[in-house]
Amino acid sequence: MASILLAYLAGVLTIAAPCILPLLPIVLAPALADGAGFRRRGLPLLLGLAAAFAVTASLAAAGGWAVAANQYGRAVGLAFVALFGLAMMWPALAARLAAPLVAVGSRLVERFSPSAAASGADRTVAYSLALGLATGLMWAPCAGPILGLILSGAALHGPGPDTTLALFFYALGAATPLAVVMVWGGRLVRALPRGALRWAEGMRRVVGGAVVATAVISAAGLDTRLFLGVPALPTDRVERALVKVLSAHESGVAHAATLPVTQPPLTGPLADVLKAKAWVNTPGLSAGDLRGHVVLVNFWTYSCINCLRTLPHVRQWAAQYKDRGLVVVGVHTPEFAFERDVGNITKAAATLDVTYPVAVDNDYRIWRAFDNQAWPALYVLNADGRVIHQAFGEGDYDKTERVIRKALADAQATPTAQGPTGQTTPGQGPVAAVKVEGTQAAADLNDLGSPETYVGYGEGQRYSGDDDIVADAPARYRPAGSLRLNRWTLGGDWTVGREFATAGQAGARIAYRFHARDLHLVLAPGADGQPVRFRVRIDGAAPGADHGTDVDADGVGTVRAAKLYQLIRQAGPVADHTFEIEFLDPGAHAYAFTFG
Repeated sequence: MASILLAYLAGVLTIAAPCILPLLPIVLAPALADGAGFRRRGLPLLLGLAAAFAVTASLAAAGGWAVAANQYGRAVGLAFVALFGLAMMWPALAARLAAPLVAVGSRLVERFSPSAAASGADRTVAYSLALGLATGLMWAPCAGPILGLILSGAALHGPGPDTTLALFFYALGAATPLAVVMVWGGRLVRALPRGALRWAEGMRRVVGGAVVATAVISAAGLDTRLFLGVPALPTDRVERALVKVLSAHESGVAHAATLPVTQPPLTGPLADVLKAKAWVNTPGLSAGDLRGHVVLVNFWTYSCINCLRTLPHVRQWAAQYKDRGLVVVGVHTPEFAFERDVGNITKAAATLDVTYPVAVDNDYRIWRAFDNQAWPALYVLNADGRVIHQAFGEGDYDKTERVIRKALADAQATPTAQGPTGQTTPGQGPVAAVKVEGTQAAADLNDLGSPETYVGYGEGQRYSGDDDIVADAPARYRPAGSLRLNRWTLGGDWTVGREFATAGQAGARIAYRFHARDLHLVLAPGADGQPVRFRVRIDGAAPGADHGTDVDADGVGTVRAAKLYQLIRQAGPVADHTFEIEFLDPGAHAYAFTFG
């Protein structure tokens, strides 16, 4: 019940986010359409929106055919929304354009209400429901912390009724303030004097044009870019606060609330940490290594850029507070198949200067024990073995450090003396600066306009090209002549699998139009393990001063191990650029782009 309430409240908060803007012309349109009331126009539209969004968003976690079906469904939704806008602009076209869908909707109304005739009211309801379904297919809400938890849980466990129900209530939450807009908009229109009807007719055409523009902008993939700079209220902190408040009353929302105060040490999630089947940097930990200690557990995976940017802080805490009783345990839970190899994890830990114990969690046992939802994640457990703090994603490092200090002071049961960072009160005082570089440097969030993008067809999105993706079979691809922002394309011989794409011959290329300071790509050598040479270009030229840590100024680099490669770090102002990587040898595996 708490998760449903969380989802609903998170949906309500989307009214303060830029991603709600594409829906406003569509929800304002009914008030100007034909004067039909909220029950016949607005309510079916909003219910249809919620239902379509819930189904398509939950099915996206299934991958494969479901992803392709969602893409086709989105195209159908965009087309119908555009037709609706045209009908508002030119009423003479309305009956002809809407007739087929109205007929289908009317049949549905008759089927579920056999005794009801296919009246004008029924047709209005059917038409509004169809518009709502189309809108739900095209809507892409901002992923705040709560929606992120729902979607990451679906990605881990697969789609199911719980996920669909949570997504439905999330969409209902978003629909609630929109319903208020629709009701008051209708009242305003009905309150206009007769002399203002010509004005209302003009407004109806303007709103219809806005609906068409919304569909065109969304189809072109420009909606995210246009609304990137639109100011919004800081709802993320509100969502995190909601999780904490509700988790105090419902188990299963946040694991910190599920562990009773009197629980004996090492019978909670720490007991599952000790059951790891493999370890890095240690033969393994025992109960004596953790009992009575403050423990920091860091969930990470070595090709995740967000995880890498968290590591400098975790490393510093491990060194700084070791002598005061802090035990840091990394839990490496893989995202890609190559991250399950203990040898790869060991090499990555050495490269990243991770010297504290790392539990290899290939079976997700520890992940489930903590009820974890995302990478990276930090959990602070006090000397009694209880979770007292959790943090998902990047940021809030100073808060986590103060929790660690307070827990250490409580464990020692003595006031904290002034330490190397100058604090004089447990849990307070300044925190030490952390030196970071390369892929572990914090992202430039002010200029981050490109999302994580997978190359494999399982979760691939935003592909552009003259040829459709051929699953699990060699094919030759012709690259797109030009790319819109956040679109990518293939060129040459590739075999596209569910998780990654494999370069078939020398000369295979990938291009991506991006907006960010840093561009990274998860790469691995071929099945034979032989190094693969590559060359990168930005806007057709060598990167020069904008090269990343894994290439030189000429853009030349080599794939020697499966990991995240930093290919671009812009030294000057950030702008839209076209990135291209060409593989000079066959066999390279390309997994996912990330940006910072």
